[in-house]
Amino acid sequence: MTDAPAPDVPAVTTAPGKREGVLSPTYLATTLGTVAVIVLVAFETMAVITVMPDVSDDLDGRRLYALGFAAPLASGVIGMVLAGMWSDRVGPGRPLLAALGVFASGLLVAGVAPTMELFVAGRFLQGMGGGASMVVLYVLVGILYPGRLQASLFAAYAAAWVLPSFFGPLLAAWVADAFGWRWVFIGTVALVAAVTAVLARRALAVPRSEGAPMHTSLRPLWWALLAAAAVMGVRLLDVEVASLACAAVVLFALSKLLPAGALRLGRGLPSVISTRGLLAGSFFTAQAYVVLMFEEQWGMDATTAGFVLAAVGVVWWLGSSLQAKNSEKAHALVMTAGTALLAVAFVAMTAVIALDANVWLAAAVFVVAAGAMGLAYPRTTVAMLALSTDADRGSNSAAINAADSMGAALSIAVAGLIMGVAESADVEPFFPLYAFAAALAVLSLLAARRTA
Repeated sequence: MTDAPAPDVPAVTTAPGKREGVLSPTYLATTLGTVAVIVLVAFETMAVITVMPDVSDDLDGRRLYALGFAAPLASGVIGMVLAGMWSDRVGPGRPLLAALGVFASGLLVAGVAPTMELFVAGRFLQGMGGGASMVVLYVLVGILYPGRLQASLFAAYAAAWVLPSFFGPLLAAWVADAFGWRWVFIGTVALVAAVTAVLARRALAVPRSEGAPMHTSLRPLWWALLAAAAVMGVRLLDVEVASLACAAVVLFALSKLLPAGALRLGRGLPSVISTRGLLAGSFFTAQAYVVLMFEEQWGMDATTAGFVLAAVGVVWWLGSSLQAKNSEKAHALVMTAGTALLAVAFVAMTAVIALDANVWLAAAVFVVAAGAMGLAYPRTTVAMLALSTDADRGSNSAAINAADSMGAALSIAVAGLIMGVAESADVEPFFPLYAFAAALAVLSLLAARRTA
């Protein structure tokens, strides 16, 4: 038996005939608080890219430069699994506050770190707290918001990435120049504390969902630890055979973290999870190398490439807004449309690269791919929640985030291997790299067609 919700906590459904929105008085504080969490995580993601060269130079840590990015990506999966299991047992309140606390602790450790090793430890904590907070937010949305509002809320989450994409690097650069790179991390701690204060009372008032948790074993945590270690090995090992062995370990560990049948595209929830992982792998691999490609193949300057990336953020948001207008229609149809558009875009990109066509044509195709992601990517979360029960909402939220994070990390690492092999063979590397991204997009389309 669970306690009844506090009077100011919205129920899962609204009163008959009443069509409230995510910004109505019932949901306003929770909506703003959860969106603020997304903004903070997004800002830190964009800001770190800007200040990492300064951090590396100041701490004499060039040897651990890559680990500064790999550590939070790997630890995020551990946080996701822990948060999902904990949320299923006690509700989202305490896990959310703990996740934000760990995230803030990581910021503080990174900000005051006297050595690169300690800085990486802080980044590890940031990743764990950030990954955990994303899972708990999904659980919170599943409990507090009716299904008709969930797509709109996830579109708002996508929009929350737009401003940090525009201003995060510029603001981080200004803070680093004016006060030093450490204040990019330390200054964010106060913002995390403010957001935690806004969410604390409402989050703690949300009870655990009815029904006993389906997952009581600690084995998912051990598999998450193995997957995290292996994906870092893929990113950091220089020997191709060892890297591929680590990639195989990642896939094996993922098979234990995801719903049964996810890796073989089983119908329903398993394919929803796989669609998310393949989408992340395809698009984020392409995004990781797109600026480098623009500069090396066509000579585009970094500032112009930055404007292209800004357009990517806006078009992604527009795609998310479009799918939100179809919030009560077939999830499989929306995901299929988005993945099909992504596959067409990346097949076109490989053709543009092969023909060495105009750079603006390549940029336009990539912006179209961002719109495809806006359509399909947030809808995978809505579909996952629709296929979950009170007993497994947290675990499924952890699974879709694990597929997302590991799908992107593993694909980017494999793309790095492709780049290295192509360059050692004196072959233009961008064509096989984007062909790989296109192949992942086609697989995401196959998975989306099996989500019904």
